[in-house]
Amino acid sequence: MLVALIQLDTRWEDPPTNRRRAERYVRAAAAAGARLVVLPEMFATGFSMDAGRLAEPADGDTEIWLRGVASDLGVHLIAGMPALPGPENHAVWAAPDGGLARYAKLHPFSYAGEDTHYRAGRAVHTWDLEGLRVTPLVCYDLRFPEPFRAVVDRTDLYVILANWPERRRAHWQALLRARAIENLAWVAGVNRVGEGGGLRYAGDSMVISPWGETVAGAAELEALVLAEVDPAAPARARAEFPVLRDRRPFDVAPEES
Repeated sequence: MLVALIQLDTRWEDPPTNRRRAERYVRAAAAAGARLVVLPEMFATGFSMDAGRLAEPADGDTEIWLRGVASDLGVHLIAGMPALPGPENHAVWAAPDGGLARYAKLHPFSYAGEDTHYRAGRAVHTWDLEGLRVTPLVCYDLRFPEPFRAVVDRTDLYVILANWPERRRAHWQALLRARAIENLAWVAGVNRVGEGGGLRYAGDSMVISPWGETVAGAAELEALVLAEVDPAAPARARAEFPVLRDRRPFDVAPEES
């Protein structure tokens, strides 16, 4: 499946402008043959804590836009948005047939006060996109390996939607690669670029193979990143190098002084 990541320079708290600008890239991705197109976390607003004003209900303007574009272009579209009820920080999947599913970010970023504005999600979801099993996660979730490992046996591709600041750029790059290597799965991380809310973002959106190799990526500027993702590659990698079979239950011994 051809996967497209849209590395967008999000205009701060300006949903109409961001939807218009994103649509140009989604249309370009569809014209290139992409079946799955992914936009960053809170792509229409930036990583804003003004949830009371910006969080949208079901069938709000952004959800209607997502459904319409996905149906019109015949693509699977995954995008981040602040959503009601909650409010919660969602990854939303709009399917070509009009279907829609949501994942709520498990780990609000308390360092920036996100936990005081957005409710934490409670479940990991895996979506079947024409035989490609996709597990979405959002930004700070990347720092926690537990949800990745919990669904490794049913995941071919982890998709991480982010607004990851430039100052922790090295962490983003290393953690994306680590999640691919430790789970022998595809990882696609899509991050924004530009400035918003007093922070600068460097992008570094990339697609990483189950062997930890970066097969496509971009940094610094707006970009459309395209990569062919083979749904069977994780199973082949896990058969060739069966590290996941060696997982064992264990206890934690008391501290010793």
